[in-house]
Amino acid sequence: MNLTAKRKSRWPVSARRGLMENVATAIIAIGFLMLFQPFALALYTYSFITMLAGTAMFIIVSKFPE
Repeated sequence: MNLTAKRKSRWPVSARRGLMENVATAIIAIGFLMLFQPFALALYTYSFITMLAGTAMFIIVSKFPE
């Protein structure tokens, strides 16, 4: 029997990988939409920073436990 599978994780449910990867993907998608919208220059200005933050978050979160 695998003892590590039965052990309870100490990570909170909100900090688990599945949910946080979805949040990071949503941030990347928001940055992409900000980049390709033709209306507000301020959104275009911060689109790269938003996508960069989402990408960094995704890389970090991918190391979290399941």
